[in-house]
Amino acid sequence: MSTRSVGLDEAVASLSMGARHWIARHAGYLDSPAGHAELPVTPRVKALLQLALLRRYWHESAPDETALHETTAIVERAFQRPDFPRLLTLDARYARQFELMYAALVPAGTATDAPRAVLARLARDGYLAPGRKAPYLHLEARFHADLAGAEHTFASYAELYAASLTARAGTLPVADLDACVVTHTVFYLTDFGLRDAGLGDEAREQALQVVERLTHHCLGLGEWDLVGKLVLAQYCLGSDPLGTPSGAAGIRMLAEVQAPDGAIPGKSVVRRAPADATPVQYFRKSYQATLVTALTTLIVGSGRPADALRRPAGDDAGGPAGAGATTATAVREVTR
Repeated sequence: MSTRSVGLDEAVASLSMGARHWIARHAGYLDSPAGHAELPVTPRVKALLQLALLRRYWHESAPDETALHETTAIVERAFQRPDFPRLLTLDARYARQFELMYAALVPAGTATDAPRAVLARLARDGYLAPGRKAPYLHLEARFHADLAGAEHTFASYAELYAASLTARAGTLPVADLDACVVTHTVFYLTDFGLRDAGLGDEAREQALQVVERLTHHCLGLGEWDLVGKLVLAQYCLGSDPLGTPSGAAGIRMLAEVQAPDGAIPGKSVVRRAPADATPVQYFRKSYQATLVTALTTLIVGSGRPADALRRPAGDDAGGPAGAGATTATAVREVTR
């Protein structure tokens, strides 16, 4: 039964406007002299990559906004820095993931040849082949390789989904599920809602039930960041999250906690920015959840264009559009 009520569309629009304009006003700090001095390098680089992800879907949803152009300029300046490719590799745990994301998310027209060099090196190193990647990392790599227009030998989306936690989660206790892995599996499978998941009705309904159970669970815990991702995952699976009890409650919760400046002031109720937070502390506490809220509300609030479900994800005829086309490792700890 739909629980959609008058006011939810307005709540989404208000959330979206506040969150994306907060991002546009403050994300320049990531590539500023102060940000270079005050933020750890690897989380700062990850946050810039995630800003590039938001920029891609923002361009799909509201391509003429001034705030989008400001955000694009931040990403372009950072990605064009001669030392940026080196910064991607400083933490060996994330180096290849970050490099592939960078090649996938560089805005079209950015004046640098570095992404092509990165892809060539990843191919030589065997990273664009399955190797021993876990199913989730295999799916993530395929998604970003497709965005980058890179040749690869990864398995099909159908095979990768079948091996995923999300496909096996129907009988697992909700407390045992990793909400980030579940949601990002859905995001990569559907190009964040721009294409059909390629699942049969039964499999799609099972995945949606998993996501809705997780949404209720995270609502109870006050996990603002995860609730934002789960609302978006409901949309990506073909549901109207404003018409499900958990999706509607998630939007209302985010609207209630959004600060007057547009930020979601923390990843959860227990990780909220304290009242006496410095500007740097407030930024680090707020950036992750605010970016997720901006991404979710942009996509959900834009509705489904006529060609949104333009290609199923279960074939190997090519993934999303190539490098620089209009779309994190999972959006997890952005700044630690």
